[in-house]
Amino acid sequence: MGSVSIAIAAEELIMIECRFYGRGGQGALTACDIMVAALGCEGKYGQGFPFFAGERRGAPMNTYLRIDDKPIRRREQIYSPDVVCVLDSKLADNKIWYQGLKQGGIAVLNTRRSFESFSLPIKLSKFGSLDATQLAIDTFGPTAIPITNTSMLGALAKTTGIVKLDSLLEAFRHKFSGRMVESNVEAARAAYEKTLVISF
Repeated sequence: MGSVSIAIAAEELIMIECRFYGRGGQGALTACDIMVAALGCEGKYGQGFPFFAGERRGAPMNTYLRIDDKPIRRREQIYSPDVVCVLDSKLADNKIWYQGLKQGGIAVLNTRRSFESFSLPIKLSKFGSLDATQLAIDTFGPTAIPITNTSMLGALAKTTGIVKLDSLLEAFRHKFSGRMVESNVEAARAAYEKTLVISF
């Protein structure tokens, strides 16, 4: 499999594998569900599923997402992702997030840190960063664990081009109801605008 940047540009989509890092209660699984719905709006196929380190609020967890232009049969965990998306800023400071990430892969992080401060041992094709924690607090109000999932989906769309922002917003309208729709649309739009993307 080629790098994600090559896969996205190709006429025929090559399966893209993504790994989300977050904490229980941050909405990582919901983020995968929304991505699957958004991909469906574009005639693509998505498969999202979780892997919990602990099934309690605040515990670190992974969710996985596969994207293809044909039905997906594989079911195993993703060990060598093309893309990683880190929902929690403290997990972004942990070296574990880039373990297994393919050379030439893409990283999308909830962080205030600069790319240079990470001193990564692998070469990326793109690096996207956003202070999604502050954006979530500004949008939804302060909570014990700010819900950063929809903000980071906006950042993911901006950095990778895997899915269009309009497709994400359409998926939000099917997933949420009432005031939650507009709040999440606002968060994703703001994230899309504010995400800093570096290409290599």
